[in-house]
Amino acid sequence: MLRRLYDWTMSLAARKSAERWLAVIAFIESSIFLVPADVLYLPMALAKPQKAWRYAIIATVASVLGGIAGWFLGYYAFETVARPILEFYGKYEAFERLRTSVNYEMVLLLLVTSGLAHLPPIKVVTILSGVAHINIWLFIVSAIVARGGRFLLLAWLLQRYGEPIREFIEKRLGQIAMVGAAVLIVLYVAYRYFLH
Repeated sequence: MLRRLYDWTMSLAARKSAERWLAVIAFIESSIFLVPADVLYLPMALAKPQKAWRYAIIATVASVLGGIAGWFLGYYAFETVARPILEFYGKYEAFERLRTSVNYEMVLLLLVTSGLAHLPPIKVVTILSGVAHINIWLFIVSAIVARGGRFLLLAWLLQRYGEPIREFIEKRLGQIAMVGAAVLIVLYVAYRYFLH
């Protein structure tokens, strides 16, 4: 099923309505969808490099709005809507482990790491932010920094290096971002538990 979703998302890049689809995918990725918006963003930006920044802004705005939707699902409709979504994707147990083991500050850190590196998946953290009653304005600023940072970095890389960077982005950038996110989490834990 995931492969079919991925292929379908990739096919949207060639359509005239690709910008609208990018906004839709970025929005729902942040609250209920499995396939990251990067899958659509990369072929679009490579096909029209002069629009890479425009696409990055569209993806950022839509992703932040989708994150806000995820926050509202967690805050107001966890049992009726968010929990069934998490169960459908097999993420409910991971969600519960996170919910019982993290504090307010850690949720904010996870929001940044998931926005930058999908660690953990963004939809899990946006819903968790609502459940944890993270201040909505702080949530929005964190989401803008994280998602904007990711899409604008991709735009810069594609503008600077073009097609040759595509394989690196698809295969290595995610790993590098995950390592960076893991380092942030380790530094936070070290600060919280060893230096406090």
